[in-house]
Amino acid sequence: MTSALAPEGRLQLVIFDCDGVLIDSEGTSCRLIAEDARQAGWAITDEEAVAQFGGKALTFLKKEIEERTAETLQEDWVIVMRDRFVDSFNVSVDMIEGTRDMLEKVSALGLPLRVGSNSSMLEMNAKFRTSGLAELFDGRIHSATDMQAPKPSPAVYLKAAEEEGVAPENCVVIEDSDTGAKAALAAGMTCVLLRAAHEAVPDWPGLVRIGALSELPVLLDKTLNAQNKAAHRE
Repeated sequence: MTSALAPEGRLQLVIFDCDGVLIDSEGTSCRLIAEDARQAGWAITDEEAVAQFGGKALTFLKKEIEERTAETLQEDWVIVMRDRFVDSFNVSVDMIEGTRDMLEKVSALGLPLRVGSNSSMLEMNAKFRTSGLAELFDGRIHSATDMQAPKPSPAVYLKAAEEEGVAPENCVVIEDSDTGAKAALAAGMTCVLLRAAHEAVPDWPGLVRIGALSELPVLLDKTLNAQNKAAHRE
C-alpha cells in the first residue's frame, strides 16, 4: 500500500487524535482515574497513571483496574467517571503546545481536518468549547467510545474517512499513543506519532515520528509539493 506521505501517494485528509495531540487532558483524566484505582487497592501514582492509562477507553480501564485489584467497581463507573471529566473540562483545559498555530497552517494547505478519539462526544464538546477550538472542527468530530468500538479498533478512523469521502490510504492520522497508532495502521492509514526524541517509537511500517506539532505543517507541505511534482511528470 502506498503511504499518504509518499511522493507517489495522495494526501487528502488529516485526522487528529484528541487527547495528547490537540488537548492536554491526559494528566487531568489519568489523575481522576488514579484516585479511584488507589481506592480499589492499586498503589499507582498520578505520574504512573499517565503512562498506564493514557490513550485507553474507560471501558478497558474499568476491566484493567478490576483485574489488577480483584475489586468490582460500581456498575456505572464509566458514566460517573466521564461526567467527572466533563465537569473538569468545562472549567479549564490546556492545549498541547503549538496546537492552534499548527491547525491554522495545516488548514492553509487546503487539507480537510477531522478528529477521531476514544473520548466521548460529551467530553470532546467540553474540551473544544473551553479551548476555543470548537469552530475548527464543527461537525467533524468522531467518538470511538460512542461508536462502541474504542481504539485499537480502527472503526473511528474508517468512519472519519467515510464521512469525508476519502479512501483510507489517502489519510494521515496524528496520534500520540501506541493504542491509537495501532488503530490508524489497522485502518490502512499512515500514522504520524507525536513523541519526544527520548521516547521509544514502535518499529511498525507506516509510522512516522515528529517531536513537536510545529513539525507537522512542514511535513505535510513537503508531501503535497512532492505529490504535485510527481503528478505533473505523469
